[in-house]
Amino acid sequence: MPSSHDQNFKNLIIDYPRQAIELFAPDEAEGLSAPGVRYLPVREEQLKERLGDRFRELDTPLLVEWPDRRREALLFLFEEETKTRRFSIHRLAHYCLDVAELLGTERIVPVVIFLRGGHYATELRLGSERRAYLAFACLAYAFRQQQARDHFGSPNLIARLNLPNMRHPRSERVAVYAEAVRGLLELEPDPERQLKYLDFVDIYAHLSEEERMIYQQEHAPEAAAISGFAERFLRQGEAIGEARGEARLLRQLLTKRFGEPSESIHQRLETADAETLALWFNRALEAQALEDIFCDEPTA
Repeated sequence: MPSSHDQNFKNLIIDYPRQAIELFAPDEAEGLSAPGVRYLPVREEQLKERLGDRFRELDTPLLVEWPDRRREALLFLFEEETKTRRFSIHRLAHYCLDVAELLGTERIVPVVIFLRGGHYATELRLGSERRAYLAFACLAYAFRQQQARDHFGSPNLIARLNLPNMRHPRSERVAVYAEAVRGLLELEPDPERQLKYLDFVDIYAHLSEEERMIYQQEHAPEAAAISGFAERFLRQGEAIGEARGEARLLRQLLTKRFGEPSESIHQRLETADAETLALWFNRALEAQALEDIFCDEPTA
């Protein structure tokens, strides 16, 4: 099973593929901003089914296609490793060869992302003193080898979200956290993703209660903005949960009185808001036919 760290970075790469390539494989980032460039996650289930159990779920295959043909499609294989000692370049080479054979491509860019620092190999050579019979290399990016201050103000959202994972003195933890949150608010307009990746920043920042209070005092506007959209999504979640509960009760009532509802009615129940469901529920208590309940819409 992949660890929570593996899943966190898998989500990050899938949600922000262009930023991932620009940060972790900058030499391969040519033309990523061209119109129509497509980023297609390759389904791991299909790969694992063919390749065997020895390949782990944390590998994130990402196919990049340029419709204008300025470059041939490239397959990026991202692997996240929390600790460098767990990384095996032999295993990664094996994986790349099998994926290349399976998908019929030689255009593969292997990238390893290390959460912590340490020693690791990025090249593998098999052969004799006369010649190399197999040569393999991968790109590597270690967050602990990056200075957080060097990435303040970066337009790359992945870099900003990972500022807490980069090197910085403990005295700057609040400033690093604030810069990561500021990047999230500036670079991600979607409130749902803002909330999602605020959790990401919180997980890796490890702020103490005292540091969190300092943040709220020194960065009051941003702290208020965060609290605001968190509360808004909490209320939305509660409203959705209430509506789904009412839909379930109404479905049970309809089934008891008129038999199993049709698929079209199921769809209406799933998409209706709480106010509409309450109206239908009241009608269903006395209605003699489904038409009497859904009289404002066709029952199909």
